[in-house]
Amino acid sequence: MKQYKIGFICVHNSCRSQMAEAITKLKYSNRLIAYSAGTHTKPKISQDAVRLVKERYGVDMEQTQYSKTLDEIPPVDIVVTMGCEVDCPYLPSQLRLDFGLEDPTGKDDTFFYQTMDLIESKVLELLKQLDDLESK
Repeated sequence: MKQYKIGFICVHNSCRSQMAEAITKLKYSNRLIAYSAGTHTKPKISQDAVRLVKERYGVDMEQTQYSKTLDEIPPVDIVVTMGCEVDCPYLPSQLRLDFGLEDPTGKDDTFFYQTMDLIESKVLELLKQLDDLESK
């Protein structure tokens, strides 16, 4: 099975894309090399995202990740936009998907956990698509 470089892209690279990077690195690194980036940065990753990813997965995103721009990640095979409410940034790739996730910033913990669940299920769907493509 091929390993793919995947970029989770959002405007500010501070919440959804950061969570997707952390979850993918933890659970799916055998198939996906995960990065995240945006067109703008924030001084810090969403503190709610940091707290809840650490609580659920034991991963401290502040130790291994930071808000970065598109030019700070290597070329990727797959671009996943997270559901930007404005025009999502462009990054060249072989495959482009939109997860269409609502930004959990400012919402309660339950909404963050639901977003994490959606990220996991959408990454699993993507892996199934990749398996189907590779088997042809």
